[in-house]
Amino acid sequence: MKKISEKRQNKSSFKNILKRSIGIALIGISLVWNADVLTAHADAPYKTYTVDGYNSVTETQTAYLPYKTITKIGDESLMTPTDFTLLDDGTMYVLDSGNKRVVVGDADGNLVTTFGEGVLVGPKGIYVTDKHITYVADRDAKSIFVFDENGELIHTYTRPQVAMYGDALDFLPLKIVVNSSGTMYIVCESNTNGIVEISPVDNGTFLGYFGTNATSASVWTIVWRALLTDAQRAKMVGNIPATPDNMAIDEKGIIYTVTRGEGDDTLKRLNIAGVNMITDPGKSDTVPAAIAVGNHDNFFVVSQQGFIYEYNNEGQLLFMFGGKDDGQQRIGLSTKAEAIQIGSDDKIYVLDSDKAQIQVYEPTEFTDYLHEALYLFSKGRYEESKEPLSQVLMMNNLFDYANMAMGKALYKEGDYEGALKYAKLSIDNDLYSDSFWEIRNIWLKKNLSTVIVIILVLIVLNKIIKYLDNKKNILSKPKAFVQKIKNQKLVAQLRYIFFYMRHPIDGNYGIKRQNKVSVLASNILLALMIVFYIINKYFCGFMFKTVREGQFDVASDIIMILVGLFLIVGCNYLMCTINDGEGKFKAIYCSFIYSASPFLVFMPFIFALSHVVTYNEEFFVSFGSFCMVCWILVLIFIAIREINNYTVGETFKIIGLTVFTILIVCLLAFIIYVLWSQVFDFLQSLVGEVVYRIGG
Repeated sequence: MKKISEKRQNKSSFKNILKRSIGIALIGISLVWNADVLTAHADAPYKTYTVDGYNSVTETQTAYLPYKTITKIGDESLMTPTDFTLLDDGTMYVLDSGNKRVVVGDADGNLVTTFGEGVLVGPKGIYVTDKHITYVADRDAKSIFVFDENGELIHTYTRPQVAMYGDALDFLPLKIVVNSSGTMYIVCESNTNGIVEISPVDNGTFLGYFGTNATSASVWTIVWRALLTDAQRAKMVGNIPATPDNMAIDEKGIIYTVTRGEGDDTLKRLNIAGVNMITDPGKSDTVPAAIAVGNHDNFFVVSQQGFIYEYNNEGQLLFMFGGKDDGQQRIGLSTKAEAIQIGSDDKIYVLDSDKAQIQVYEPTEFTDYLHEALYLFSKGRYEESKEPLSQVLMMNNLFDYANMAMGKALYKEGDYEGALKYAKLSIDNDLYSDSFWEIRNIWLKKNLSTVIVIILVLIVLNKIIKYLDNKKNILSKPKAFVQKIKNQKLVAQLRYIFFYMRHPIDGNYGIKRQNKVSVLASNILLALMIVFYIINKYFCGFMFKTVREGQFDVASDIIMILVGLFLIVGCNYLMCTINDGEGKFKAIYCSFIYSASPFLVFMPFIFALSHVVTYNEEFFVSFGSFCMVCWILVLIFIAIREINNYTVGETFKIIGLTVFTILIVCLLAFIIYVLWSQVFDFLQSLVGEVVYRIGG
């Protein structure tokens, strides 16, 4: 019985082990079967960024996920590919430059054909039309080769033999695009005249140069070149325009170019006349590699390091993601990006020449909603764009482009209050101004008659009170009380700013000789100025605010004002003392404070005005501020002259010396800060070493 029991236990144990093994095997098969799905939806090895209304880069949710990596077309490996084209039907033409051929694959990644062997020498760029006509820019062959849909060579275009092309210029084509009429646009190496435009008529007719980059020179460079001799100017680096690095063309024939080192002109969207239609470009990479047109009135740029930028048709940055591979071969990161294409399903394809592979990215749900809204909004279908915009804002209510688009959609519908709300969220000053203009007009239409009646009533009441006061003297007690307050010494010193503003010469005499003011009164005025400055900085009208909404740094503002004031007053007193000035420190300090009195008088009006004007009346605020600053500068000049009994020439000299002294003090402070930082780092390292040795 005991043996039978042991056999049963062994048999049961064997069954349990068998069940566990089968379960583990099934789990393993399931994991292998779904490996592609797991890879496609893995977390991105990079962060995604966008630009907010303050033009600052901020992180946002992932816009595109790494989908897959294409390392072969069928069984054909690539060697140093430099360009590729993706057609709407999924057909991919890869310029396999290392093997001097074109490799064609279908939407499923199967090899269709290869061609160009024996013809291509050093190909750099490729473009394929919807009819599968292939154009290859071959730098080393100095030619443009055209192949038909079967890969047979049908045309060869070489250097234009016309004087207008330039007798000394070679023909070294790098990139090419072709419009619907067959006109070729070619980027040539070292050709700074612009994009070469060639018509297919008469076996290639040179039409001229297109989209030439502009040159610029600083004032210093212009002056310096004017002073040099012809021989010296000949040795200087020439100021010549840069050659575009890459380009793309959309279905309307609009050319997009990228040029490194051009600042705001790095990205260009050129119309038929070659004029850049991007007037307010967003952030761009300093080393762009390629550009591609999207499906929703948007376009994409990839940098050599693999960073991908998505823009709307106005050049505003929507997303930035991707990056350089650090050697770990992580999917979604590149080593040297060469080209970018967008599929009809909005997937992004990036060619990496060093890895000889193509990275593929798929949009997330968030991006799909944004693209739908982007397309509808660009076509003027504002009502329809609100639904996808709402979905975007549900996922990220701080995404500035969605807030801006929603605000414009509401504005087109006449919902100006809603448009104003979203204009504030997206920091869109233009939309805010337009919406506020409409709201203000509506308010004036409803309340203008009431406002006029109130003003007339106040005028009549004022006349009546004045009449009764003349007859019955009803305001005698209030007037006596007000006069008593005015006669207070401190109040009189504070009220002295009005006399000082109108009569600065006599005002400075009163400060210097008659003790019309005190340090206490000056300090009170300084405190009021600081309060006015802080209120205006953080609570002025939306269009004039220069700080981020909700961020306050009052302590730094106060310290900055006090340090700046005492630095100016101290350096001026030092220079005046050295140069036989008569002013004492107290007189100089008080005169500087009272010279800023226009700030106290005008700033409340400028502050109030900033809340009720639009861009059409912005001039009143800017002009008022300009007049206030000029008045203050004139008062300071007169104060320095009168307090120290200087001539006009001596006053200008003292001002120059004061500015120079301030710069010296700032330089010394910076040197002391750097030295102290080094001493602090040394002490910190020393203490760390001691602690480490004691611990050891």
